[in-house]
Amino acid sequence: WAVLVAGALMGAGDVIAQQLVEQRGLHGHHCPRTLKMMAIGFCFVGPVVGNWYRILDRLIPGNTKVVAVKKMVLDQGGFAPCFLGCFLAVTGATNGLSVQDNWSKMQQDYMDALMTNYCIWPPVQIANFYFVPLQHRLAVVQCVAIVWNCYLSWKANRM
Repeated sequence: WAVLVAGALMGAGDVIAQQLVEQRGLHGHHCPRTLKMMAIGFCFVGPVVGNWYRILDRLIPGNTKVVAVKKMVLDQGGFAPCFLGCFLAVTGATNGLSVQDNWSKMQQDYMDALMTNYCIWPPVQIANFYFVPLQHRLAVVQCVAIVWNCYLSWKANRM
């Protein structure tokens, strides 16, 4: 279920990016790009993030305020930088970039995307780890991530 939600919301984020941010219009919408973003959500984002939350819950059990802060620090200090780099690499590869071009694009986009991540996710994750049961965390994150996915789609697909 979480994988399906992640794929659908990655696709929704791309549609929003193309229509509202890039203002492509319906005739200019690039459907293969939306399908690629959905596939990345189904095959990469959903499984990786879902498993990460299970691992994190085993590493730091509980749901006190201190535990929520510890989880957020580990999530944002360790997982987020790695995940973001992998996401950009996967997106570049699915866009057909050569290894060299993909590396250049990652170097261009990574720090800006990571800093934007840090503006959005720490407060969301503290609330998520403190208030939300494990089985619903990915869904909560993906709902908030509609805006984040829109940003990532725009960033990753800007050539």
